[in-house]
Amino acid sequence: MASGEIQAFVLGAGLGTRLRPLTEFLPKPLVPVCNRPLINYAFDHLMADLGVSRFLVNTHHCPDAYSEHFPDGMYRGNEITFRHEPVLLDTAGGIDNVRDWLPKDDSFVVYNGDILTDLPLGDAWRTHLDSGNAVTMVLRSEGDELRVGYDPKSGQVVDLRGVLKPDWSQRYQFTGIYFVAPHFLPYLKPGEIESVVLPILEAIKAGERVGGVLADGGTWSDLGERDSYLSALEGFEKYNWRSPGEPMMKISPEADIAPGAEIDDLSWVGPGASIGENAQIKRSIIWGNGTVAGDSVLDRVIVRSEKRAEGHLYDVDL
Repeated sequence: MASGEIQAFVLGAGLGTRLRPLTEFLPKPLVPVCNRPLINYAFDHLMADLGVSRFLVNTHHCPDAYSEHFPDGMYRGNEITFRHEPVLLDTAGGIDNVRDWLPKDDSFVVYNGDILTDLPLGDAWRTHLDSGNAVTMVLRSEGDELRVGYDPKSGQVVDLRGVLKPDWSQRYQFTGIYFVAPHFLPYLKPGEIESVVLPILEAIKAGERVGGVLADGGTWSDLGERDSYLSALEGFEKYNWRSPGEPMMKISPEADIAPGAEIDDLSWVGPGASIGENAQIKRSIIWGNGTVAGDSVLDRVIVRSEKRAEGHLYDVDL
């Protein structure tokens, strides 16, 4: 590996059960967000903030979909390696399963494939490299799951999920992004199916430095559930996307929009979609090759590829 080259392991093997039926035939990281696969934003973020040039994505559910989206194993000139998990290994098992790909002497990035964020990563990465931490977790002060016990004075994570210090009052949201040094890998149990939380706790108990960095700038969302996926409609313009040559288009120029159809500013319509005459689309997402019949009224509706919406529909997925 060339000196200074940063590698990132993007977690893409989950079943996406909380997003069903959207993930029935599609891995969660490939669900379209403003007519691009969600994982593209992860790649763009890592390339722009850290200069990542090599990616590995683990797969399990619908693995062939990744090959269809990235047929040459490249993204904007950078290499993507796919590693299939016939049996789901969870996060620690997933990292253990790609040891042969990981850098031998340098830190690497782990990035959850179901998040949408533009939070700044450069300072956090430099802090990790300078600190000697085994793991550095990127945290936020607010969120729905304040489960990381963190000491801002020392910069150290002291507890996860209330296991080591249940009374620790300073709790933070884990963003799903963390940096891992090679000396953390011995805490992984070869062949074990387990969350990375467990070896991190073992590292803390053994006296290893497990750090945290607050990254409250930018915007962050976990799109693992339907409501959070739809909520991205309302706040999408807040994100600072940097993807040269790939403009953000809420309504694809390749969609067929019939006369009289009305599409509000909070909706997305994908390439090849067909919107019938006088249809009204509100706060809805029409995937590529989805169809909305004429005179239909949709509000908070998601129409998947090759599906047809007809009539007055509210808060449903097709």
